[in-house]
Amino acid sequence: MKLLKKVTMFGLLAGFGVSALADNPISTYHYLADPGAAADDDYFYIITDSDDPAPANSNGYKIYALYAFRSRDMQNWTDYGIIYDARKVSGINDIWASGIAVHNGTFYIVFPDGGGGGIGYIKAPAIEGPWTNAVGQGKDKLVGGRGIIGCDGVSWCFDPGIFIDDDGTTYVTWGGGESTSRPNTDNFDIVKLNDAKNAPVGNGSHVKVNNLPTRKMLEASYIHKHKGTYYFSYSTGWQQGAPTIDYGTSNNVMGPYTWKGTILGDPSMNGRSINGNNNHHGIAEFKGHSYVVYHDRRIAKGHNGLEIIPADDGQPKPNEGYHRSVSVDEMFYNADGTIQTVKVTDEGPAQIENFDPYDWYPALTSSKQKGIRSRSNFVQGKAAEHVLLPLSSKESWLRVSGVDFGTAATGFTVEAASAADNNKIEIRTGSATGTLAGTCTLKNTGNKNTYAENKCEVEGLKGIVKQLFLVFKGDRDSTMAIKAWGFEGSGTTPPEPQKPFSGKAWEIPGKIEMEDFDIPGSGRGSEIKSYSENDSEDHGIENGGKSYREDTGVDIYKKATGYVVGYNQSGEWLEYTVNVKEAGDYTMFASVATDNSTASFTLSIDDKSIAEVPVSGDSWDDFVKVKANVTLPAGEHVLRFTVTGDWFDIDYMTFAKGKDAKDPDDETIGIKGFRVLGADAVANFDVFDLTGKKVSSFTARNIHEAKKLWRENPQSRNVQGVCIIRNRYNGAVARVRTTR
Repeated sequence: MKLLKKVTMFGLLAGFGVSALADNPISTYHYLADPGAAADDDYFYIITDSDDPAPANSNGYKIYALYAFRSRDMQNWTDYGIIYDARKVSGINDIWASGIAVHNGTFYIVFPDGGGGGIGYIKAPAIEGPWTNAVGQGKDKLVGGRGIIGCDGVSWCFDPGIFIDDDGTTYVTWGGGESTSRPNTDNFDIVKLNDAKNAPVGNGSHVKVNNLPTRKMLEASYIHKHKGTYYFSYSTGWQQGAPTIDYGTSNNVMGPYTWKGTILGDPSMNGRSINGNNNHHGIAEFKGHSYVVYHDRRIAKGHNGLEIIPADDGQPKPNEGYHRSVSVDEMFYNADGTIQTVKVTDEGPAQIENFDPYDWYPALTSSKQKGIRSRSNFVQGKAAEHVLLPLSSKESWLRVSGVDFGTAATGFTVEAASAADNNKIEIRTGSATGTLAGTCTLKNTGNKNTYAENKCEVEGLKGIVKQLFLVFKGDRDSTMAIKAWGFEGSGTTPPEPQKPFSGKAWEIPGKIEMEDFDIPGSGRGSEIKSYSENDSEDHGIENGGKSYREDTGVDIYKKATGYVVGYNQSGEWLEYTVNVKEAGDYTMFASVATDNSTASFTLSIDDKSIAEVPVSGDSWDDFVKVKANVTLPAGEHVLRFTVTGDWFDIDYMTFAKGKDAKDPDDETIGIKGFRVLGADAVANFDVFDLTGKKVSSFTARNIHEAKKLWRENPQSRNVQGVCIIRNRYNGAVARVRTTR
């Protein structure tokens, strides 16, 4: 769902009117570890892996998935749940500590496959995905088995980091050496990626950090840049007790680096360790501040009164060493560019801007939580979906901090499923039992997978509310699933629906160019969407240069006939606002090309199916017509084209009045000097070989007949391979293959 536009009136400056502080860790309802960090102008991002699958008495790591979080204010975090799951992606094993970067609106993650067997590389248009393979060259991995290069002598080949420099050049680094057999290791690697193909420039280069003290390099390699200086940080070995996060600096991203000190020790508070047998971190600058994210054992240790979450097998008080949590604190530099050792806090960093309640938020958006659980519905090729599951018979709530309601909020909307009656959400201020601003009773949808929109009025919410609580009430636990929520009021901008590409609805009867699908709207809800694309990468760029529809990912090619939509895969769809002149029967003709017989699509009007259309062919270069009889209502409607069988190109659709009507394209081949060529008229066609030499000329009624005539012409036997046939009048071309 997209966000509502913000028009709040007060407290828009960073920190203006904000006094609340965050609580570490960022999530208290599942076990997370090995964080990485990145930031752009709008958000600070964290990715983690998860210890959730580990049983209570685990004596090792069970790590299979990556989670993602983001924050605009460093206090309220949106948890997107599982964004990539090795258990559901073919060819990938465990996923351990990973690195993240964002550049020009695209997100990149490097992850270790199998805990040390290589490094995968994926990308996405948003932190929640969908994530696709970014390696290229037909490879599954960037590094290691089935990769472009090997691990280059690094023993474990894991804990990768990714760094994108100011000029857009990308670097990937990884470790680590074995702390037992090589206790003095400096065995880290860094490789430079050269261009959009993501091919490494040569093999990796070993990273050297000079003047090391007794704490040697082990794992968690990471590169960041501050005021022109490159910082290489890493987790030290276990020889001197618990590992620390140390760093070196250089004026060259490839090093060598000189050791400078410790960024983060073993996180401990009041003399009590909250870390354990390893250490990991991520660093990013955001809105004039620098932050370090790291893991500890706060939840498993019950630190600071935290609820100890049961392990995956339901047993209480799980093994602390293998049930970690993720925290964040601000990091400061000295005047000479060295880093002050980070002070680990319960509070976390200060909130740097107020929270806007008038956006539409995924349900797990909060600064603190109690008595909740969550469920991730990961599907490869789709954006992540994460839902909140309250333990509503107990004390169960989310807290949102530093909320700027402007003049006043008037309503609250929540998208939720409920498998019981009398489930409700109370909106309160100050505490979970504080002043009641409103109550939303949820519709009983019969199960936890069917969602409905619920609205209720609120009062007393104006100006800046330091602590806002969403309190979940019900007779039984886990009978409701919350997907998203938001407030309405003085800051609300109504959602804007999708609209025709040219500003005017397509006329029927008439032609629809497939690349000119509707422009998406803004706001929330399905009514704003105009397309669905399984793969965020626009493959059409490879064949046509610049993308025709920027930021959509729809695969649009430039071919001889103009732009076509290609790479069509089952489940993808495009929508078009149409204006049907008269209700009644029509014949739909679609210009398609494919080399298989299993492709297909359906058409629907306002979500009502009107046609199922099989597609078959023998060449990607030869466009043929498929047709279907449809019945259309008069007036303006939304026509949806949905792919049901993979792999075909589609150029346009034409609707002709009447059942089994003639194809309008056959009635008019071309116009030249006021001469109209009808269905029974003929046009001149020229045939060229691939060197551009004209090898024949003849007449035909249309290009399909011209291709047939050329294949049957004895002269074609003298021309090997592919020929180009061109209509002199309208410039239409087609390829045809001949063999001797």
